[in-house]
Amino acid sequence: MAQYARVASFKGNDDDIQALVNAVKESDGPPEGLPATRITILADRASGDIVVATRFASEEDLRVGSAALEAMSPADSGSNMQRTGVETYEVVYEMQS
Repeated sequence: MAQYARVASFKGNDDDIQALVNAVKESDGPPEGLPATRITILADRASGDIVVATRFASEEDLRVGSAALEAMSPADSGSNMQRTGVETYEVVYEMQS
């Protein structure tokens, strides 16, 4: 069965990155209504680029999760991050060592 990923791009600063990481680390798992299986946060501190990749087990979970994520806002957490884009992908291959 195919898995899917929602990849959101943001602009922010070191404080925004740390606040996002802290919020995710402090949670016991995904928020209610977000059927995510994995989250990966990538950052280029020099440029202020932040990428959040959220993985879903099915296309339906992707739709539900995307709606839940759209209802959230970095501004709600006191962050100055600005979302610059959102893309969705089918995960076609992954290797882990």
